[in-house]
Amino acid sequence: MIIKLLVNLIILLFVPFIMTGLINKTKAFWAGRKGASVFQPLYDFVKLVKKDFVVSKTTSAVFNIAPVFAVASVLFAGLFVPLATGNAVIITPGDVVIFAYTLGLGKFMMLISAMDTGSSFEGMGASREACFSAIVEPAFFMLIASVMVLTGIPTFYSLYGVVSSSGIYGILVAVFAVIILFIMLLTEGARVPVDDPDTHLELTMIHEVMLLDNSGLDLALFSWANSIKVLLISSLIACLIIPFNIPVVLHILCYLLVAGFIAVAVGTVESGMARIRMPHVFEFIFIMSSLALVVISLVMAKVFGG
Repeated sequence: MIIKLLVNLIILLFVPFIMTGLINKTKAFWAGRKGASVFQPLYDFVKLVKKDFVVSKTTSAVFNIAPVFAVASVLFAGLFVPLATGNAVIITPGDVVIFAYTLGLGKFMMLISAMDTGSSFEGMGASREACFSAIVEPAFFMLIASVMVLTGIPTFYSLYGVVSSSGIYGILVAVFAVIILFIMLLTEGARVPVDDPDTHLELTMIHEVMLLDNSGLDLALFSWANSIKVLLISSLIACLIIPFNIPVVLHILCYLLVAGFIAVAVGTVESGMARIRMPHVFEFIFIMSSLALVVISLVMAKVFGG
């Protein structure tokens, strides 16, 4: 058991860097370039940690502690998610609520940190980020609650039993759930078509504009936290795809394969389409809610014999 926890911890700490590097490598491939190494995000993280940072005189203690909260929140949330070995560190009924609102705490600290700078641009980005999260949250809860009702398991382990225990209904629910979680990953991970992590135009930036005043270690922690969040959402997708009762080594390999495939898919999406215009971003995110309602309908049909 201790070995499994160590494997999960290592993957939770280091695989996010590789996923980000693989996304960038995929974008470079579609652009006809060689691209940087998949380990480049890790090198950049180490370089930022070594650098000094500048703190504005207008900020308060909130600005200083927000990066630590951001990383601590995603790491704590990761304790409730089944990772590479198929095991979660903490298993408790209602873990989805703790998971969602722990991530919400980290997001809240990032938002007020951006507003603490007194910058109108960062306040604009914080407003947009808060609005997107408010749309994502109910769709996520509708999806996970429906899966729990379908399988009768009140934890994230319910995701493993969707396909195996519910026949054609389970397959349909799993397909819609993967799409919902992938849209959530693009939204919460600040990826195209919702956001563009490579843009430098303040009026169109969302996540990145909130970090304009951060540098050095603070910027490294925020970037790392965002990458870990992408891995956690990818882990939920992996739970829907990977069978639960397979050997641990095979489960780890399948998990890494799914994480790599998701990274390639994200890079392909970013290479194949432009960022959606801001008024239409909300329509894209609301696809989550629409599909979540479809999932609820399928679960009701299964439970009540429709």
